[in-house]
Amino acid sequence: MIASLYAGISGLSANATAMTVIGDNIANVNTTAFKGNRSHFANILSTSLGGQSATGNVGRGVEFWGVNAQWTQGSIENSSNATDLAINGKGFFIVQDGTGANFYTRAGNFQFDKNGYLVNPDGLQLQGYEIDTAGNLGAVTSVYIPGERISPPSPTTEFNFDINLSAQAAVNSTYTTSQTVYDSLGNPIPLTFNFTKTALDTWSVTGQVPTGVGGPVTINGAAAMDIEFGPDGQMIAPNADVPVSITLANGAATPLAIRWDMYDGAGVSLGDITGYASASGTTFQYQNGFPAGTLRSISVSEEGVVTATYSNGEMTPMFQLALADFPSYDGLTKMGRNLYAESLASGQPLPGTAGTGRLGNISPSSLEMSNVDLAEEFVKPSALSRPTRASSPRATRSCRS
Repeated sequence: MIASLYAGISGLSANATAMTVIGDNIANVNTTAFKGNRSHFANILSTSLGGQSATGNVGRGVEFWGVNAQWTQGSIENSSNATDLAINGKGFFIVQDGTGANFYTRAGNFQFDKNGYLVNPDGLQLQGYEIDTAGNLGAVTSVYIPGERISPPSPTTEFNFDINLSAQAAVNSTYTTSQTVYDSLGNPIPLTFNFTKTALDTWSVTGQVPTGVGGPVTINGAAAMDIEFGPDGQMIAPNADVPVSITLANGAATPLAIRWDMYDGAGVSLGDITGYASASGTTFQYQNGFPAGTLRSISVSEEGVVTATYSNGEMTPMFQLALADFPSYDGLTKMGRNLYAESLASGQPLPGTAGTGRLGNISPSSLEMSNVDLAEEFVKPSALSRPTRASSPRATRSCRS
């Protein structure tokens, strides 16, 4: 009699623990990237009474056999925050505490702290590969982009125009065009070119900058340069790229040396300067310099590349997020606060970048939701409940009376 009571109590105890698991799932239905847990049960080793065969053994009840996380991906929900990130596929974000210990999470609700580090709500720093100026990945480190970061200026080293100089223009006719170039300090310099027709198929070009900026401007080593066209309106002279030199008066590197880009690397004319029988005009211009800029925004690509955008229009890749995969997700140690830690059962982390190996891609401006199915969780307890009173014969008779 006592043994039967103990067997029944084991069932109550196991099912009470299972109910706790269900309650935990329901409580975390809105937790970012939460993975629901499933209960497992096992029978307790049977006892043999009087030496019966194995088929005659008497069961001693049930025990709670543990839980395992359901690693199916939660739905991806859009967000208005550029640093909210979700992993679409396998993998974990790597975050680090102040001691240098690594933790792993699927919860990608990150933001920049006052020091410029990209952190989770607990202040753990997101890890990524630093990108150098050549675009190469360096060592894994904390993603760090301070708000006061300045994009340094870049002096203009080359420029070109798409210009037509009218073949119908009379000798001594002039055409003027200009564009802004930048010196080594990022100062904008209005550079003006004056074209004067000197013969049927020849124009002379000179350059100038405003008074006080500097001067003179030399083109191909002289104050003026001739541009000559063939019978098809294509430029035949000069027959190579032309250096333009500007003497400056503002303390920047002087003179400012710029290449007027007229030919490609194989020495073939780009066809940017023509002498057709249409009005003189400029349809396109290009130069590669820019002034200093301040940080305006941060964006993250599907490959996890964190790019800083500056007020001067420059977009500089700074980091590529580091993700980690594991041989066994079920072996990870749950640390709470949406964090997991490596263990012997999980195997060592396999770091990499988004979209490589088994690792998924990054969904920027998104968060992964909990994978708990609320309807399913509410159905589970009914299977553990005893029959209702309305289903018993006595309850039925009571209802009829």
